[in-house]
Amino acid sequence: MRPQGLHGVIAPIPTPFDAETGDVAPVALRQVTRALLSQGLDGIAVAGSTGEGELLDPDERVRLVEWLRDVVPADRWLVAGTAAESTRATVRASQEAAAAGADLVLVRPPAYFGSLLSPAALADHYARLADESPVPVIVYNIPRYTHVMLADSVLRALAEHDNIIGFKESSGDLKVLASFRAAAPRLTPLVGSGHLFYPALELGATGGILAMACFAAEPCVRLYAAFRAGDRETAGGLQERLSPLAREIVGVLGPPGIKAAMELVGLGTGPVRPPLAALDARQQAKVTELLAGAGLQRAAA
Repeated sequence: MRPQGLHGVIAPIPTPFDAETGDVAPVALRQVTRALLSQGLDGIAVAGSTGEGELLDPDERVRLVEWLRDVVPADRWLVAGTAAESTRATVRASQEAAAAGADLVLVRPPAYFGSLLSPAALADHYARLADESPVPVIVYNIPRYTHVMLADSVLRALAEHDNIIGFKESSGDLKVLASFRAAAPRLTPLVGSGHLFYPALELGATGGILAMACFAAEPCVRLYAAFRAGDRETAGGLQERLSPLAREIVGVLGPPGIKAAMELVGLGTGPVRPPLAALDARQQAKVTELLAGAGLQRAAA
């Protein structure tokens, strides 16, 4: 039975890789997921941007869901990234993820031919996917990586599709979040930019799929709970503490920075997959400094 309501804090976890073989490491995957869920998260997402989804083989994406289905309880969301460059491949990936146990699919727009795709073509892509996906779809706007900025007209065209549940807005611009909400008020609004979590909640977001929750889950959960309780002072203070982590570790360093931060708080996920590269010594020191400044405990040596 799926959880009720798409809200709260979901961590888009990195994919753990074995340092020797480069293969996905299922034991580490399950250990990290259990540890994060124990901190009160409302769900886990796999094979997204933080999960290096574009560097995974199609069968690896499916296995991520299979390996986690009995780890993620029925009252938490298990979300799968299933984007591909063709509508046909995206539909197939979404069907396979659903069969493996995913509750929802998170789908960025096609990017390679992005300059040729009109808002109408993108809306048709998502509508056809939603028609054929066995589970609900979250539309994912992540122009930093796709170089495609979804227009609010795309959301407007999809607003009443029964199998589109919401959107994740990761442009880092609150005006885009507001325009998406206005265009599709039925859809559940989620934010992906951690430095904007609190202001996004003030604008009506119901939660976030936040990379910073991979290494700072507990304060992210407390921020959300404080906001829901009407304690704006606590929520705002937590946002101030977390914003540098979101901007510098997630925003600047991306998956290599997130994996480095997780290692430092005791949630090792191994190396990134080439062509991504590990942090250099200066970057590693910066991550260590940022975590210390936020009061996050380092793993024991």
